[in-house]
Amino acid sequence: MGLVGCLLGIIGFGFGLPIGLLIGFLIFIYNEPADVKDPIIRPLHDLDTSSLLDILPEIPFWMKHPDYDRIDWFNRFISDMWPFLNKAISGIIRSTVEPLFSEYTGKLKIISVYFKSLSLGTIPPIIHGIKVVETNQSELVLEPVFRWAGNPDITLETNLLSLKIPLQLLDVQICAAPRITLKPLVPTFPCFARIAVSLMEKPQVDFGLKLLGVDIMAIPGLYQYIQEMIRKQIASFYLWPQSLEIPILDGSVGATKKPVGILHVKVVRALKLLKMDLLGSSDPYVKLSLSGERLPAKKTSIKMRNLNPVWNEDFKLAVNDPQSQVLQLHVYDWEKVGTHDKLGMQVVPLRLLTPHETQEFSLDLVKNTNPNDPQNKKQRGQLVLQLTFNPFKEDNERFSGPLDRYASNQSSVGRLPKHDGSICGSGLLSVLIQRAEDVEGKYHNNPYALIVFKGEKKKTKLIRKTRDPCWNEEFQFVLEEAPLKDMIHIEVKSKGTRFSLFRRKESLGNIDINLNDVVYNGRINEKYDLINSKNGLICIEIRWEVT
Repeated sequence: MGLVGCLLGIIGFGFGLPIGLLIGFLIFIYNEPADVKDPIIRPLHDLDTSSLLDILPEIPFWMKHPDYDRIDWFNRFISDMWPFLNKAISGIIRSTVEPLFSEYTGKLKIISVYFKSLSLGTIPPIIHGIKVVETNQSELVLEPVFRWAGNPDITLETNLLSLKIPLQLLDVQICAAPRITLKPLVPTFPCFARIAVSLMEKPQVDFGLKLLGVDIMAIPGLYQYIQEMIRKQIASFYLWPQSLEIPILDGSVGATKKPVGILHVKVVRALKLLKMDLLGSSDPYVKLSLSGERLPAKKTSIKMRNLNPVWNEDFKLAVNDPQSQVLQLHVYDWEKVGTHDKLGMQVVPLRLLTPHETQEFSLDLVKNTNPNDPQNKKQRGQLVLQLTFNPFKEDNERFSGPLDRYASNQSSVGRLPKHDGSICGSGLLSVLIQRAEDVEGKYHNNPYALIVFKGEKKKTKLIRKTRDPCWNEEFQFVLEEAPLKDMIHIEVKSKGTRFSLFRRKESLGNIDINLNDVVYNGRINEKYDLINSKNGLICIEIRWEVT
């Protein structure tokens, strides 16, 4: 009976299943759908307490708080600009963070650490409201509330021995209410000297983290631990009254990122360079510059037909931010005709230096900074150089130890040089050409300023058709000794157009300034009457900072 009952059950199931599916399909086809009812829309004051509590987190701040304004236009602007903002922000993150990874290369058997992919995704943040706080001080206070539920693609890959370990960040969600203070307000673009950011409450942060393709946030207890740790760390640094200060202008100067010291570079020699010429040799020279600077790169002399050149040449570079700047070195093979061939390059982060200590580096030249480029495995020779970073005397306390311990968030706004009597050493002379007034030419008014000091000439941009040009351009001169007996010549000139029928250039006035007072006082900010000008004036600020 057991066998017969089992067979009958199987037969019944075989017949019943298709018959049931057929009946269900016919009911689905011939059953007429009911009309879709419109959702019930009720004003907020008609909802009960439980319904209000359910929708309260989704209500934007401009509805809950009357002093918050909605800025839908700004959200649309961010949405349209997000593809470009994404690339710009990702580039800043990559250029800022990747030099820090070089510290760990070679340690703990780590071969390289780099971003395999870095993108903030396609979803921009949304500002749910913003409040402007009025104060009696010279500042502007903004309190936006923003949320970001993004889909970033950020993968950090570490080469440990012969194993590649990827760490992926995904599904980021952030909700924060920062207070942004622009202070002090100054009459120089962008009209504020620094930005102070602090959080009014602990931010809500959520994200996914994959290690070797495994979601480690799914490990019991780890998710809550990481969330709480991040909240506590952020709160300890940035929860009000703590703040993150970002210097923009140098107080009364109006120039971005005031120099803090001088980097002395001695290019000693190169070894075993590549053979680029037909006769089995090269004509090498070195170009060196600091990252983040628009100044032209400095060059060594050219050593003809030499694969092991010796230069022993010294250079001086003004340093704005030793925590983030790197020294960029490029070695080229000089060519009489055509472009110069690149022999190799290398970079040195300034944060590896110790102030006032000369350090020698033997750098293996590579093709580029990409560690995965197989061309970098090719032997391109070595470059030997000596580096010394000398901070200005007023910054000695800030750089009392290795630069990698320097706290870069300290603001330098409003600081003036303090001299202790030792003013005759090497230093940096900074000349800020602010503006001119009532300058008038006989044939045209297209003024620019020309600075002549120790045979070196520098000039501002040309401003067309004005008698009151505003330049706000700063120029720097690195000197071996204080310019106690030197004069600096500044001349305002006008340049005609290409098709001008009159003289192409004419002088609108000039001034010679004795730098003795600048050296002893550290700084002067004066308005000078221009010589050979009817009513012309020029506003100049000059600073002397000793290393």
